[in-house]
Amino acid sequence: MKMGGKINRLRSHGFTLIELTIIIAVIGILTVITAAVIIPGSQEKTRHTKAMNELSAIASAAQLYAAKNDDFPADSPGFIPDDLKNFIKDDTSATNWPNAPWSGSTYSFNNWPADENGNQQTYQVTIRFCNPGDTETCKKNFPKESWVKDNWDSYSTVYHCISGSCRSDQNKPKEHPGFCMNCTGSMKEMGH
Repeated sequence: MKMGGKINRLRSHGFTLIELTIIIAVIGILTVITAAVIIPGSQEKTRHTKAMNELSAIASAAQLYAAKNDDFPADSPGFIPDDLKNFIKDDTSATNWPNAPWSGSTYSFNNWPADENGNQQTYQVTIRFCNPGDTETCKKNFPKESWVKDNWDSYSTVYHCISGSCRSDQNKPKEHPGFCMNCTGSMKEMGH
């Protein structure tokens, strides 16, 4: 009799195997739901941070290049000039260029003369999300960011202004909006 009383008392203070299995299953389900909600947002933040860091590194490399050569590199749509890579301290990123952090995106270095769209010589680093003219692919590749607007198209870019009349597109900046990563105020989301 004493033995049975001890067993009943022990059972009243612990969990049965079925109860533990249910608790573990519930924790697993909650973990999957939490990961599905949180991870996509954190991946986008990681890409944004990586883009900002790499744009800044390329811009710094361009300034070092200009200091050594008394001029910036030539316009390089669709890629980063090899001469710039020599000035970039982060070799792991340099080996992956021209690829930028978002799917299908690439870096470019822009060296644009003053013209009717910008009254100053422009030096900037850009991220393009697809080939110009391929808006459908771009819409799939655009970041899930508040600064990506419905009117973005295949000519829209994210850019880091080094100096001059920075803008998303050289020839039609008002028709192809973009986002400046290092500009302030109203210049951040303008097409020029």
